[in-house]
Amino acid sequence: MKKITKSILLPLICVLPFVSCRTVAQLTPDSLAKTITAADLKKHLIYIASDSMRGRDTGSPEQRVAAKYIADKFESYGLKGVVGDTKSHLQLVDLVKRGWGDFYLKANSKKYNYLSDFISNSIAPMPKEESLETVFVGYGIEDKDFTDFEKVDVKDKIVVAFEGEPRLADGNYLISGTSEISRWSKDGSWKEKMNLAKSKGAKGLLIISKQSIEDFEKTIKQRQTMMKRFGNARLGFREMSDPQGSDFAVLTISPTMAAEILKTTTMEFEAVKEKIVSAKKSVDNLFKNQPISLKIERTVDGIETYNVLGYLEGTDKKDEVVIVTSHYDHVGVQDGKIYNGADDDGSGTVSVLEVAQAFGEAAKSGQKPRRSILFMTVTGEEKGLLGSEYYVKHPVFPLANTVCDLNIDMVGRTDKEHEGKGDYIYVIGSDKLSSELHSALLEQNKKSPIDLDFRFNDPSDPNRFYYRSDHYNFAKNKIPVAFFFNGVHDDYHQPTDDVEKIEFDKMEKRARLVFNLTWEIANREKRLVVDSDKK
Repeated sequence: MKKITKSILLPLICVLPFVSCRTVAQLTPDSLAKTITAADLKKHLIYIASDSMRGRDTGSPEQRVAAKYIADKFESYGLKGVVGDTKSHLQLVDLVKRGWGDFYLKANSKKYNYLSDFISNSIAPMPKEESLETVFVGYGIEDKDFTDFEKVDVKDKIVVAFEGEPRLADGNYLISGTSEISRWSKDGSWKEKMNLAKSKGAKGLLIISKQSIEDFEKTIKQRQTMMKRFGNARLGFREMSDPQGSDFAVLTISPTMAAEILKTTTMEFEAVKEKIVSAKKSVDNLFKNQPISLKIERTVDGIETYNVLGYLEGTDKKDEVVIVTSHYDHVGVQDGKIYNGADDDGSGTVSVLEVAQAFGEAAKSGQKPRRSILFMTVTGEEKGLLGSEYYVKHPVFPLANTVCDLNIDMVGRTDKEHEGKGDYIYVIGSDKLSSELHSALLEQNKKSPIDLDFRFNDPSDPNRFYYRSDHYNFAKNKIPVAFFFNGVHDDYHQPTDDVEKIEFDKMEKRARLVFNLTWEIANREKRLVVDSDKK
């Protein structure tokens, strides 16, 4: 990158004695924006999204290498570290990886394994194999005129129940008496059955799936695919309870597995359902209690991962902070294929670097912004916006002093909607909390206009992009946000999201727009107002 520095300008002072030093040394916002170039964006991205980074999976050694690269660049631009007593550029995000070891059920000399034979709804860790007894309770329902628990003792046993609720021959449901489902069939109804069984003293619940055998096998395969993609573990905060764990185990099993456990047949299950419908009430337990063994081994491992922060202190309004973010993690290596994440979100990461470099040049020329700016590349976005959530819970600067967050996530490609239509960028959320942020965006775009597409601002947008990137954690705290996004494409979250497909000329224009907007917000007389609350 060509940089205009004082060492270049000072000789000009000698040959132009009537030109003031202030005039010569100052750089205009337009000239600073032009220091953001396609060539420099490409140089950074070739490194960040190289095969050697192995997809920058959250917490991987390669992601830490990327963090050091970003931190070193921030330091070279004159941006300071602000984390802890050591004033580091790295904010440790205290995550753990929760997964499973041995997870199986044994019955009648047969072993059934998690995600091969059954799936889980809720998990109660059982680090040692426990011997338990089953008890069949029909649908596992207790309602005003219908109960499956009247003549059974479920204390310290594993309850076995059909999924859903009985439906009459006329199409109406037995519980409601109408065509409307009751709480026992709604999404998450397993929780109703879990809480009921738990209140009766049971130790766990096996739900017999109402899916056909073929459909249940498809569900298993879908879960297996998800495991291959993301692993059998999930990242979360150490300080939070296990989101997938509880003190009660709920497993969903196929009718075939249930029949084998209870020493019956799937045809007999259908006969029981018919008896319930015919009698319009629960029927006595027709199956003997059976012994089973269950083991659910939970693993918890610490993860070393960081947000990377570069701070430029402002002048007369330095207590107010403008934040510019991207996420620098991706999804690593899957099935031996490297997911380089050049667009998602290598493109945003290197755009943050270039915008930071331009502000660093301004500061070196004596033109610090009035407000402070925090450039931050965050970790854990791909695992649930974890890095940005950690920051807003452990902010380096008070959230009350945070003016806005400008978030850059995927700005290097063109989606199908805009192929052959010229330069564009989707902007999401700019009007949701501050009318002044939205107006400033429109004004700054006039300098080098590109099409600003706001279609994803629509609250009914099924993609829900507003909720799917790091700006959302700031918006939840009533901090104005703008999210810059090129839309999805065929290489989104695929091993083909490579540097060779990035359109650096478009990236350049998009990054310059972010710079111009950041410059205006950081130097305006009054702080952005928060005057709306659109969902």
